[in-house]
Parts: sequence; C-alpha cells; structure tokens
Amino acid sequence: MKLILACAMFTAPIWAATCESLGSLALPGTTITLAQSVAAGEFAPSGRTLGGNPAAAVAFQDLPAFCRVAATLKPTSDSDIKIEVWLPATGWNGKFQAVGNGGWAGSISYGAMAQALHNGYATSSTDTGHVGGSGSFALGHPEKVADFGYRSEHEMTVKAKALIEAFYGNPARMSYWNGCSTGGRQGLKEAQRFPDDYDGIVAGAPANPRTHLAFGTMWIAHANLQDPASYIPSTKYLAIHQAVLNACDALDGLKDGLITDPTRCHFDPQVIACKGADSSADNSTCLTPPQMETVKKILSPSRNPRTGEEIFPGLEPGAELGWATLAGPEPYSAITDHFKYVVFKDPNWDWKTLNFDSDVALADKIDNETINATDANLKPFFERKGKLLLYHGFADQNVAPQSTINYYKRVVDTLGGESKTADSVRLFMAPGMGHCGGGEGPNSFDMMSAITDWRENGHPPERIIASRPGRTRPLCAYPQVAKYKGSGSIDDAENFVCEAPK
Repeated sequence: MKLILACAMFTAPIWAATCESLGSLALPGTTITLAQSVAAGEFAPSGRTLGGNPAAAVAFQDLPAFCRVAATLKPTSDSDIKIEVWLPATGWNGKFQAVGNGGWAGSISYGAMAQALHNGYATSSTDTGHVGGSGSFALGHPEKVADFGYRSEHEMTVKAKALIEAFYGNPARMSYWNGCSTGGRQGLKEAQRFPDDYDGIVAGAPANPRTHLAFGTMWIAHANLQDPASYIPSTKYLAIHQAVLNACDALDGLKDGLITDPTRCHFDPQVIACKGADSSADNSTCLTPPQMETVKKILSPSRNPRTGEEIFPGLEPGAELGWATLAGPEPYSAITDHFKYVVFKDPNWDWKTLNFDSDVALADKIDNETINATDANLKPFFERKGKLLLYHGFADQNVAPQSTINYYKRVVDTLGGESKTADSVRLFMAPGMGHCGGGEGPNSFDMMSAITDWRENGHPPERIIASRPGRTRPLCAYPQVAKYKGSGSIDDAENFVCEAPK
C-alpha cells in the first residue's frame, strides 16, 4: 500500500505555478491579458475567430484541460502583437510546438494549436501583429511589416518558452515549429534569422521568396486578364486537366490518375485546340489560340522581359482544377495587397501597370531582409543539431512547387552537397497534393512524428506514408520518387519503393 501511494504521489502533476498566477508574470514588452484554466471540452473560440461559422467550434469540443494565456507584445512603439500560449494541465510531453499562419495572418491559428494540444504539446500562435487577412495594415507602418515578416514569431517564441518554464518549473526539453504556406516561410525565417529558437522545423509549401512569388502570381493574372480573349473560364479546367493526365499520367509506368513527377511532364495544350465550328472561347472542351498561350504561361516561369532571367517558377502540370485562385476573373487580392501596401504604398495602385523588369529590383530592395526568407546558409541552425523538414504538394495551385525544390537545392549546394546535409534537411514532394493539402493525391501525413523521431532518436525520414480514403502512398525523400514494385494493389503504400528517378 505504501509503495502504491508513493508512486501515485510521484506521478501527480505538481506545477511550479497556478495558471491564474501567470497573469502577474513580468516579461519584457509584454502585457498578459488572460491567464485562465480551461476545463476539458470547454474551449469555445468566438464566432469572429471561426470566420462566422459556429459549426467549426465542434472541432474543439474534445480538447483536454489546459491553461490558456493570452498576451500583447510591444517590441516597438508601433507593435501590437497578440499571442496565445496553451499549456496542458495533464499529460504534457515536455515539448513545445509553435504553429504558423496562412496568407497575411491576422488571427491566432486555433485549429493548429488544438491539434498540438491533443498531442501533448505546449503550443503557441500569433496574429503577427495585426487583425484581419488584408495587407492594408502595412501602409505607413514599417515596424508592423517587420512584425509580420519575422519579429512576431521570434517574440512569441521567447515569451512562450518563458511561460512554459514558469508554469511547469522546467523549460521545454524540445521546441518545434510547424507551419505551411506563410507558416512555411515563417519556419524558414526562424531557421535563418533565429537558429537558437527551435530544435526542429516543419516548413510546408513555403510562400517564399514572397517578393518573387508575388510577381509569379501577377504573371498569371497578366497572361489571363490583360486581353479578354486570353481568359480561361473555370469550365475549361476539367478538360485541360484530363488532357494533362492523358499526356503524363503514365510517365512513371503506372496509370493511376497521378503524375508522380510533373517536372518530367511536357504538356502541349495544342492537343485540345478548338477546331472549326467549335472554336468558341466558351467551349468547355477545347482551347482557342489565345487561351493556349495562357496555359503555356501558367506552366512556365515568370521572366524578366529584358534579360530573360527567371523571376519565379510556373505551376506544375496537374494543378489545373485549382487554377481559379490565381487565374480567376480578378487578380489574387492577397498579392495585389502586397504591391499596394508594401511595395508601392498606394492603395489605388493599378495591377496592369506592373513592370516585370524594374519593379522586381524595387520590391526586392524593400522586402528582402524583412519578409523574404532566402538565406541558404543554415549552418548555424544545423550546428545546433537543428532539423529542417520541407514538404510541398506537386499539384499546388497557389505556390509553385519548384520554388521549394530550388531552395532545398541551394541549401544543399551552399553547405557542401547531400552527403553533408542529409542529416539536417530533407524534402518530401507529394504527387497530386494541392496547397498544404487537398487535391487528388494522398495528402494526409504526420510530419511531426517524422521530425521528432529524427531529432530525438536520430532516424532521418526516408519515406513518410500519405493517405486519402482508399489509397496510401509513400512520400519519398527528394530526389527519390515512389516506384511500384510490380505486384499488389496500387492503392497500398507497401507495394511501392523509393528510388532515384531514371
């Protein structure tokens, strides 16, 4: 009986502070606005944070009990950075996982925090220093641009670690970043600028370098919208997509509705050219000559018209069903905001006036150190045994997948080749997956388990199983691709091996 009692006393959680007492914790440049114990199943985000969709609250009903801390950070007089830190009341795994944002951010990423909390992590998120998904906050506020670009994530990290140590009496034994899109760019910025912040970083589909991504996006808008005859209505996407699959699906030796490596796909839209009486711009089964030129430009890099230098890669074949975001009837507003409020500082800026020569240098000068995450020398991060796990969907309709491949290659080349970097950085490309998920390919996978096993147990990931209803496939460490063994179901990952492309 005494032994049992002793064990029970040893395993009971005894924190260094109560949740509510954290409200009086003094941290530099920080005002703690909430320190509240939340009982299991009782967290309820406001309707505003859920985008006005009360049904989304269902996802939070099974959250375990936790300590919820909210704070406002002011590293500069013009800063107004909101953060939240969630601390498990029981079952803490001893680790910290910060989660990233999407687009212009402007809100706390509650859904990603909930997933981290479910898995036993102390977790945090930031709105990056402004409210709402527009870039209008940037006009006349360079310090807020810096907060969005890099400072909010670092400040949040420092304060979250301090709150973790104050609550539990011990620092987190491991710290991880997990983000996609803007969150992927944030992860790269952390690795480059603040190599001591995290032990491992998962960076998916990084919207990076943001400046050149903006020009790549506007390249598509110009191709599609400058001349009304060039516009491709969404009713034609299915026909284009099917033509792409007809041309390239079987390149990997398997006709399965997926293009394993679209960089090997050389699609000519001439195969669905309108002929004779069918030569209507509105015919959903074919393309007119101006529309064919638009397809070619969407699938090609944006280039400087004077020098021919590549600005940003084009989308890959296979993403056609998602073209409406960048090739819709209006330019993508998140990107026009970048030019209006960050580059030209003119809310009335006309997208038709964008110059793909001189304006690129102007934008680079403004953004390069603040928002872009281009530094390939990750030696300081890797010397701390930091691990960088990159992933990107090959059918990404928002951010060209080749941009992440290019960054990965630059890191490898900068630091001496794959033999010297393989234990520090890995890239996984997901065939048929869209932007941070979705698409026709297997798009559900567990990158956090992969990076923790790598960082904590020394097991570099070679293949990561991705799934969707009815199908699993291995994602292979780049440049390897999944190859069918020749027998068994093509819907079972066990029947595929990872090997170098031939």
